[in-house]
Amino acid sequence: MMETLFPLPRLVYEPIVRIALGEDLGLAGDVTSALSLPPEARIDAAIIARQAGRIAGIGPAALAAELVDPAIRFNPVVNDGAAVLAGAEIARVSGPARAVLSAERVMLNFIGQLSGTATLTARFVAAIEGTGARILCTRKTGPGMRALQKHAVRAGGGFNHRMNLADAVLIKDNHAAAAGGVVPALRRAKEQLAHLVAIEVEVDSLTQWAEILALPCELWPHAVMLDNFSVADLRAAVAQRTGTPGAQTIALEASGGVRLETVRQIAETGVDYISVGALTHSAPALDIGLDARPLGG
Repeated sequence: MMETLFPLPRLVYEPIVRIALGEDLGLAGDVTSALSLPPEARIDAAIIARQAGRIAGIGPAALAAELVDPAIRFNPVVNDGAAVLAGAEIARVSGPARAVLSAERVMLNFIGQLSGTATLTARFVAAIEGTGARILCTRKTGPGMRALQKHAVRAGGGFNHRMNLADAVLIKDNHAAAAGGVVPALRRAKEQLAHLVAIEVEVDSLTQWAEILALPCELWPHAVMLDNFSVADLRAAVAQRTGTPGAQTIALEASGGVRLETVRQIAETGVDYISVGALTHSAPALDIGLDARPLGG
């Protein structure tokens, strides 16, 4: 099951596209194109996937072209979420040669980086197919890139965890340490919780998980993150939930050190969610290129 992939509003990613263009153009603009190309030169180009993968980043790439020069025509061949083979056309770009080449690197950076995240996500999703578990990303994103990276995770068939600190309550080990324990932190949060705000608690042992289950059910969180649990302990945690009346309402999330080689085993323990920080902090970029031909002029 894939989360519905709604397009990101331009307002969300326009600031980061402007920063990227400003960073690349510098104070003098693209001096190579300005000095080596006649102003009337035009090109027709194709953005090509040089390796197979899952595509993301079409919106910001198109916006980069538009901001450099509204005369550039950016025509997507595929949409975010599309699976492509090596050599596939992703988009066609045509217009003034100076402008197209000035926008080239920023366009390719957005598509390459975000398609890398989408592609890695798709691999994790494929690895757990049929288990009923879902792959989640985390807040381990590049500064300013969170909305785009989390959109790329959805393009790869994954799901989003919290977008930001205001999204939900997540009591982690440091919160518990400062509050005097997991249970006191949970009690305090529950007392002040707004009715539409979800709450998750991180535990790092079966003992802490048992403490949660021993609480009155009105104090139970919506979800529990089982942090760095072994596969055996994940199975035990799922069994404890099964054996506790009413506890099926608590979603279980496995987290910590998840790899492609281990994610299937983790999913088969019966957990509901598996969070993978690597989707956004370590995904290799997909190899994307721009192939151009002159139109004359």
